[in-house]
Amino acid sequence: MQLLTEILNLYKKLLNIAIVEYKTIVESGEVFYSQAKVPWKLRLYICDGSFIEIYYSTKGKYSYHWDRRLITNKIYRHDNAPHKKWNDVNTFPKHFHDGLEDIVISSYISDNPESALKEFLTFVSEHIKKELPKQ
Repeated sequence: MQLLTEILNLYKKLLNIAIVEYKTIVESGEVFYSQAKVPWKLRLYICDGSFIEIYYSTKGKYSYHWDRRLITNKIYRHDNAPHKKWNDVNTFPKHFHDGLEDIVISSYISDNPESALKEFLTFVSEHIKKELPKQ
């Protein structure tokens, strides 16, 4: 039970960082819970209509997933699920899905959740800026 409380507190801390420090791209966010009322994941709603889902498990698994399928048909995800398919990636089990599920490269995202969130939201912000029409 203690670990679940820690995960909920982590999600709340990450949500606060996102909406305060990245307010130019993060419109809002919410913690999702399982039917058993266990904190499941954090969802951030992004200004371009996409969303980010952040997941941490009590066993140390994580995922930072930017879902843009409704906008550009792309996904971007850092995670550490030890899929045998990606065991040739230098940072295995850490890896990064770069636009598509099957385009996987090394992931150098921080192991610290707060730093990892900031790195990921900076990536998102820079990606969105590149898509803005030139003035």
